[in-house]
Amino acid sequence: MMQIIRLAAAFLICWAPMWGQLTGFSNQERLKYTKLSPFPRFPDGSPKISEEWLRRLGAASSEEGWVPLVRAGYLNQWEGGWQILHGGKKLIGRAFTAQFMQERPDVNDIIEADAKAAGLAPPAATQRVIDMLQPGDVMVVDVFGKIEEGGFGGDNLATAIYAATGNGYVVNGSLRDLEGIYSLEIPIYVRGFHPSSRAHTMLTGINVPVRIGSVTVMPGDVVLGDREGLSFIPPHLVPQVVEHAELSELHDEWTKEKFKTRKYKSSDLYPSPKDPVLKKEYEEWLARKKAELGRK
Repeated sequence: MMQIIRLAAAFLICWAPMWGQLTGFSNQERLKYTKLSPFPRFPDGSPKISEEWLRRLGAASSEEGWVPLVRAGYLNQWEGGWQILHGGKKLIGRAFTAQFMQERPDVNDIIEADAKAAGLAPPAATQRVIDMLQPGDVMVVDVFGKIEEGGFGGDNLATAIYAATGNGYVVNGSLRDLEGIYSLEIPIYVRGFHPSSRAHTMLTGINVPVRIGSVTVMPGDVVLGDREGLSFIPPHLVPQVVEHAELSELHDEWTKEKFKTRKYKSSDLYPSPKDPVLKKEYEEWLARKKAELGRK
């Protein structure tokens, strides 16, 4: 963290008007932009969402995340159109963001000189990001959808990411060495694959807001990935998403079992039972299931 603070100070001195692009959030800024979060905090100020909430989020799908987010006024928190490796495994964790832009030599020279002066190593920007990852992070990298020369490493760096986080990751760009990466059996979301390495781009932000397709992703958002795509959930909305998902799963369990009896038309049960007797049966069943699961 001290390295980030030193780098931020250097950037502020050298290029104050662009500080938002070239540095990460300070502790105070993380508190400010996540003030709605009810959770404790990590030392850097980011929300410390409990492992229990993250575990329970595993029941949620894209659809089950979509509804409570839209109801809360968050209309642009889901992104599809990915090539997904091992999409049968959920991707869940806290977003650690990095932003790349098309290279501009005068700006990139300053970025790299200040990074070197601040003691950030190794020289490769890709590895500077990876070396900052912590367990539970989901690395979310914006390489602005670039495929050729838009890669964020291959199987060696994918292994380093997995070793650091225990998680898969997201690249709004490309990857190479698909054969080697696939053997890791972790969920990875990427726009495409290309044998080239990243080139003619510059690292303009670490743990800053990034645009992933139509979504503005904040560092510390909770990432939920499934076979359809990615949801980026503001921390304060995680409980609503989890509770809606769990209720939806129970509702679907009861409804599907009823359909399997072949006694009911779709309109009898979906989206909710019409007959008062069936409705009462469902409500009693739901109360029992919630009690079994220790849910309210």
